[in-house]
Amino acid sequence: GAAAPEERRRRVAPLVAAAPSAEAGEEPLLRGIFEISKRSCDVVLSARRLRWSPILPESPTGDSNTVSQAQEEIIEMKDVFSVKLKRRRFVGQKKGGTLLGITIFKCLNKEENKLTDCAIHLNNLSEDHCHSWFKHLKEILNGFQNRPKSLKVFVNPSSHKREATHVYYEKVAPLFKLADIKTDVTVTEYEGHALSVLKECELQAFDGVVCVGGDGSISEVAHGLLLKAQIDAGKDTDYIPKPVRAPVPLGVIPAGTTNILAHTLYGIKHAVTATLHIIMGHIQPVDVCTFSTPSKLLRFGFSAMFGFGARTLALAEKHRWMPSSQRKDFAFIKTLADLKPEECELSFLPLQTLQEDSYEHDIKKKEKIKKKGNKDQWHKIHGHFLNVSIMAIPCLCSMAPRGLAPNTRLNNGSMALIVVQNTSRTEFIKHLKRYTSVKNQFSFPFVETYMVQEVKVQPRLKSVLNDKESAHLNTASPEGNYPWNIDGDLTEAASEVHVRLHPQLVNLYGVNTDDLESSQATCNCI
Repeated sequence: GAAAPEERRRRVAPLVAAAPSAEAGEEPLLRGIFEISKRSCDVVLSARRLRWSPILPESPTGDSNTVSQAQEEIIEMKDVFSVKLKRRRFVGQKKGGTLLGITIFKCLNKEENKLTDCAIHLNNLSEDHCHSWFKHLKEILNGFQNRPKSLKVFVNPSSHKREATHVYYEKVAPLFKLADIKTDVTVTEYEGHALSVLKECELQAFDGVVCVGGDGSISEVAHGLLLKAQIDAGKDTDYIPKPVRAPVPLGVIPAGTTNILAHTLYGIKHAVTATLHIIMGHIQPVDVCTFSTPSKLLRFGFSAMFGFGARTLALAEKHRWMPSSQRKDFAFIKTLADLKPEECELSFLPLQTLQEDSYEHDIKKKEKIKKKGNKDQWHKIHGHFLNVSIMAIPCLCSMAPRGLAPNTRLNNGSMALIVVQNTSRTEFIKHLKRYTSVKNQFSFPFVETYMVQEVKVQPRLKSVLNDKESAHLNTASPEGNYPWNIDGDLTEAASEVHVRLHPQLVNLYGVNTDDLESSQATCNCI
């Protein structure tokens, strides 16, 4: 740039403000010379891209082919998450130092859904030159509206192998600092700590909430975030038929055993990938369920199991003194050895009664519902069930590569209801083993699947339970509190549980919304 700084600023301002827009122009904002990878380069910055090519000496013969060999390299500004002035400092020196140039930090896509960061050094010893470029680069980055500048972070130090604290301070925090994101960190000290902090938290002070932990801790934070939203909206938190959306997105940093939500969002358990999705402001709207008894709200959540999946968790929770993987294996084997069905009544509202692709069909269906009444649309099944799964998301994990509910997606307004009827232990094990393969885990005569909008689960309470049954049900009284596994967190209910789906109730930091369709297709075919 030969233009005067003031004139250039006037020309640049509207372009910089438009940085995130797809229509932003390619008009150069700055042009200058930097040394990149030990070669002098002609560097051009526009609102959308940073381009450079080596400056080659002119051929003595005037052969223009030499110039065409100069390989131009391009960085999309939407992939850049930080820019810093690069200085040489003495040991112990914290400020000042000799200016060497600018370092640009970029988010790089690697294989298998993995993201990583890389640095590009633009070397130039001129203070004025570097400061001008630094300022314009920062203005472009500040134009990306979804990117958080302040985060409330919860770290569960007791998660799988107690690795969450290490994961956060060694892998996550340095990247947040590099991206100039301010953080307020709570290291949780007991179960329910995050929930109690969130209830008192001024959410408007933050751009997002982040949880570093396993499925249980993430479930607690998601529930707390949504509960706080209802409190702030003046809702009755015992009965919430139409909850309000969470005001800020939730970030998930995997540091647990199965990490279902992280696998479903990112396709991988990788803390750096999760962190970069948060830094880049990749937002994914996600459907959420409410789980309620007739008298109160139990939980906000993404998925739940009643029966075998819940009994296994209840037994594992009684053996917290054992190492995580050991107690889960023990609980799984013991529950399988004592396999028994739950007698209950399932009522559900099939999805097709409320959702049609075509507008004309929708009008006809609404007329039909008006004539028949909503009550007639409910279906009922009564029987003995080994397991009942209700899932609003596909629930991918390393042990279930297709997902526990591959027929649903992150935000398609449906829940999968998967019912496993009573069968022999051998057949049930065959069904469970199918989850680990790419074969269809539902192609058994005793497994039924439905796409639903609402579900009610009414256990048939036994009047008398013997000691073994009482222990197995994790009950404290003869009436019996039946265990529920909601997102890997143990919840208990003695009566009917009503599950409602609420479309796109929360934004999660995850796959870029530009890639939403392809990511969801991946969820269903992995």
